[in-house]
Amino acid sequence: MSSPVAELHMHIEGSLEPELIFELAERNSVQLPYTDLDDLRSRYEFTDLQSFLDLYFANMQVLRTAQDFADLTRAYFARASAGGVAHVEFFFNPQAHVNRGVPLHEVLDGIMDAVATSEREFGLSSAAIAAILRDRPVHEAEDVFGEIVRLQTPIVGLGLDSAEVGNPPSLFEDVFARARSEGLHVVAHAGEEGPPEYIWQALDLLGAERIDHGVRALEDPALVARLVDEEVPLTVCPLSNVRLCVVDSLSEHPLRTMLEAGLIVTVNSDDPAYFGGYVDDNFAQLRDQLGLTDAERDTLARNSIRASFASEARKAELLRG
Repeated sequence: MSSPVAELHMHIEGSLEPELIFELAERNSVQLPYTDLDDLRSRYEFTDLQSFLDLYFANMQVLRTAQDFADLTRAYFARASAGGVAHVEFFFNPQAHVNRGVPLHEVLDGIMDAVATSEREFGLSSAAIAAILRDRPVHEAEDVFGEIVRLQTPIVGLGLDSAEVGNPPSLFEDVFARARSEGLHVVAHAGEEGPPEYIWQALDLLGAERIDHGVRALEDPALVARLVDEEVPLTVCPLSNVRLCVVDSLSEHPLRTMLEAGLIVTVNSDDPAYFGGYVDDNFAQLRDQLGLTDAERDTLARNSIRASFASEARKAELLRG
């Protein structure tokens, strides 16, 4: 890859590669239901978002200690840096760990220690976004966010993810209002499998500054006009969209249509260990299968930097290349 890229939509737990799953399982004496790596990889055929989430959460059981989270985080930073990523804003799911008995401070200690050392080692800048599980009870989201605040967790924002259909953004209006009052940025997954209405709700009720995915916005011309007018970035994940059957193939992906509509689109890996590639892989396959041009790639790269929550000085540095 040439000009620097910011990755704005990547779940750190979704970078848990099969090899590391087995390594951590052995370290923590976790019995896996897979005989070997090939058996595990054979499960990576998904029919929709939920079929992926079932495996995603099951594999998290190997993450037990701060060291585990540190190893996971450092591995992602190393791979992202090698793929041309200069700035990353990654999600982590506190509820997914607290609910299985891992103390939040253990999660945070591991991730944040690895962030500090990895930024120095690989020359990246980064920021963490805590993501609320929308298919869990609202009170649970409020409780875990309260704990995040109590621990003075160094995050830049609050996000909303997990099973979208039937779990509208409107359910979480209060916790996101609290996040804004704490000075945090707000982002939300919307318009992946859920309807365009969820994007409206994310904007109007949560105060979302970026929409994660958002490909179904194209079904609503008024929504597209608003997103263009208000310059709301969309963090699109092409390989994820194919693997989760949101689109049939990369050659049919609406990315170019979105760009031509004037939308601020970025390219991201989502859960790279599960969906067949990191950011550089997404760009390479878009070039091969969608005919992405160098000019389009440059536009997408610059969009990603401008859409980030990095400091203005850091953005200027990255835009200079």
